[in-house]
Amino acid sequence: MAKNSIQMQKGLSLDKFLATYGTENQCEVAVEKFRWPDGYHCPNCGCGDPYEAQALLKSALNLPDIDDIKPTYFDQSAGLNNYSVGLSSLHGRLEASYHVPLVDSIQRLLVANAKEVATVGDSRVSKTIILPGRFKRVYVGEGQGVKFFGGKQILELDPSTNKYLSLILHAGRIKGQLTLHEDMTLITSSGTIGKVNIVPKHWDGWTANQHIIRVVPSNASIAGYVFAWLASDYAYPLIHRFTYGAVVDEIDDFHVAAVPFPFLHDADIQKTINDKVLEANRKRFEAYELEQKSLKIMDEKVIFAEGKA
Repeated sequence: MAKNSIQMQKGLSLDKFLATYGTENQCEVAVEKFRWPDGYHCPNCGCGDPYEAQALLKSALNLPDIDDIKPTYFDQSAGLNNYSVGLSSLHGRLEASYHVPLVDSIQRLLVANAKEVATVGDSRVSKTIILPGRFKRVYVGEGQGVKFFGGKQILELDPSTNKYLSLILHAGRIKGQLTLHEDMTLITSSGTIGKVNIVPKHWDGWTANQHIIRVVPSNASIAGYVFAWLASDYAYPLIHRFTYGAVVDEIDDFHVAAVPFPFLHDADIQKTINDKVLEANRKRFEAYELEQKSLKIMDEKVIFAEGKA
């Protein structure tokens, strides 16, 4: 029987393999080391910062590190964080979490440094913001429905789900509320609030559950910038402040619509941020395709390989 060139490579014991690659963080470090032995650099532009869009956004708005923003508290001698809120600033919300001073500090920085502070619901930013209604799901087999995943999988490149939503029984809801489209921004709205991702090409036409808010960008010239802002450390407190619920945390579509949104003085930098995000999103799709090819090779050459005489 002929030797399989992949199976006969020098290997590791199971114990050593688990010790070396037993956690997601270990795997991430190993992949980065194999891919960029001399440190990360973009093969196209040579940039050494994998978060260049966020760095540009932070610089353009003259924002300090989020941990360096020091909110003003009412009585710093009290030994705990405390603050006062005027009646005119309650906005119908009595929860202390809605009025945390960090939110005011971020908003003051935006007003001082942005060309204009609009909201995510502004027609220049989004066409619509969708929070699907609750419904009883009917699942079907692969090939009979459309792929369906939830908030737990929102940050995965290839969401780990084998669920398919019935096209026959949920056709109207799928078309009007559930379907994802490339470059939409997604925000988790139930349980864990404020996880943000942008829809890659291979998710286009898939569906996600009612615990994820969809921000449909007004056009391609701002889609990437919308994601860059909403995924930033500075937007997170502005989103999370709207959380409500006695048992399960929730936010609604009109809350996301009210989140402040900064337009930059320099339109060229804003365009650069937008373009970099969209290019990165295209690269995610390419990475997905390469991963699928690798999995196919693994199946054919290793897992289900048959030796040849």
